[in-house]
Amino acid sequence: MKFEITRNELLSSLQAAIGVVERRQTLPVLSNFLLDARDQGLTVTATDLELELICRGQADVKSPGRTTVPARKLFDICRGLPEGARITMETSGDRVHLRSGSSRYTLSTLKAEDFPTLGEVASSHTVRLQKAELRRLLEQTQFAMAHQDVRYYLNGLLLHVQPKRLRVVATDGHRLALSELDRMTGVKDEIQVIIPRKTVLELMRLVEPSEDTVEMHISSNQMQITVDTVRLSSKLIDGRFPDYERVIPEHQNRQLTANREIVRQALTRSAILSNEKFRGVRLKVDGTKLQLQTHNPEHEEAEEELEVAYTGAPIEIGFNVNYLLDALGAMRAEQFTLELKGADSSGLIYDAGGGPAKYVIMPMRL
Repeated sequence: MKFEITRNELLSSLQAAIGVVERRQTLPVLSNFLLDARDQGLTVTATDLELELICRGQADVKSPGRTTVPARKLFDICRGLPEGARITMETSGDRVHLRSGSSRYTLSTLKAEDFPTLGEVASSHTVRLQKAELRRLLEQTQFAMAHQDVRYYLNGLLLHVQPKRLRVVATDGHRLALSELDRMTGVKDEIQVIIPRKTVLELMRLVEPSEDTVEMHISSNQMQITVDTVRLSSKLIDGRFPDYERVIPEHQNRQLTANREIVRQALTRSAILSNEKFRGVRLKVDGTKLQLQTHNPEHEEAEEELEVAYTGAPIEIGFNVNYLLDALGAMRAEQFTLELKGADSSGLIYDAGGGPAKYVIMPMRL
């Protein structure tokens, strides 16, 4: 194998794929990139056995071939080369030689035949949407995913596709985030799949907001999506996601509406003196006054008072301040609404104008 490529072209592919490579691997070959040079192009593949990312770039291929090279070493070398440099890579036995100007590097290789691949998705469903739409759905929900929870089905994002609506839902058991898109999805039957956390975060890195259309091919245990020159394939989480519709509260008899950014800034200031472990903030609402109160074991206290629109009886309720900040930070409307029923019931947050996202946050005792 021998090819020439610009430093920027190669670095673009390596940057897209490097997030898949884990620093600690059970199989040595998983720490490598698979390089495949053919037909005047180079594909760079990375996998962790659950997620696979294939990046395609232009290259001047002198001699086609395949090999695997240490991923982070190649990435760091390429990143350190000057802008606009040209790179020549050539295999010799179990080594690959990289030249750029007066720079020379020799890297060890492992057999390309030992590199595992996920293969093609036997697609039974195809969902089409704009990049900007996919980006919005992910931004408004991904922060509520669980992280290494024993309830493995919470460590991901639910994709609920209906013929005329697409919903994305995340929950960690203490809060829930939902965003939806009303449109023809192209599917005939309703489907629900759980996308793993790592896959969601990689999609967030890849998908830029634009009107370009992307296709998601979904089978019972795998999904695949192509974004520009990158193809992402991922296994799906095999499990049953909770019935999220039952979690969304209804018929709340207290309703608070306020400026989202003003409340977000007040919560950010109050959080400075909250308990670092429990992160609690007390909300006291009476008439048009909202009081935010926090304290910590060092007997430090913070209090903010804001003007709001409120209907219902006075209430005092505690929440995790980070959960409130995450929800308000993911919204875009100027005004938001918080619906409450009682001090022991979950709060429901949404855009005052009726936006596509909803957030449910469980209360906490303070």
